[in-house]
Amino acid sequence: MSDNATFNSSKAPEPVGAYPHARRVGNMLFLSGVGPRERGTKKIPGVELDDAGNIISYDIEAQCHSVFKNVRAILEEAGSKWENMVDVQVFLTNMKDDFATYNRLYAQYFKDANPCRTTIEINCLPTPIAIELKVIATI
Repeated sequence: MSDNATFNSSKAPEPVGAYPHARRVGNMLFLSGVGPRERGTKKIPGVELDDAGNIISYDIEAQCHSVFKNVRAILEEAGSKWENMVDVQVFLTNMKDDFATYNRLYAQYFKDANPCRTTIEINCLPTPIAIELKVIATI
């Protein structure tokens, strides 16, 4: 991938809008928001929806594993690696119920990378997911 180029992963879920998975600027890689959906499907690990598409229940642990896997796929396909993460912004839709589980899993996954982190609660995301990550890494 050349400097100042956009990138789309062949493994991560397709973007839900008009944006790339990542953009390289110099030796920096900026990822668009990454959620836990699976590529090629609308399936979201750990999420049960009603017929109208409303969330009946969700498993934050399953979503964390999936979103971390998706971030890794984008980083590696774009020429970076997990340990090159510099900054991670995490968006949760239910801080009170989900933070403890997310924080425990984050500590396991991110211990070697040790990026700066900000965790923010928001009232919803564009798809019925409970977590999304925004990542900056070096190449």
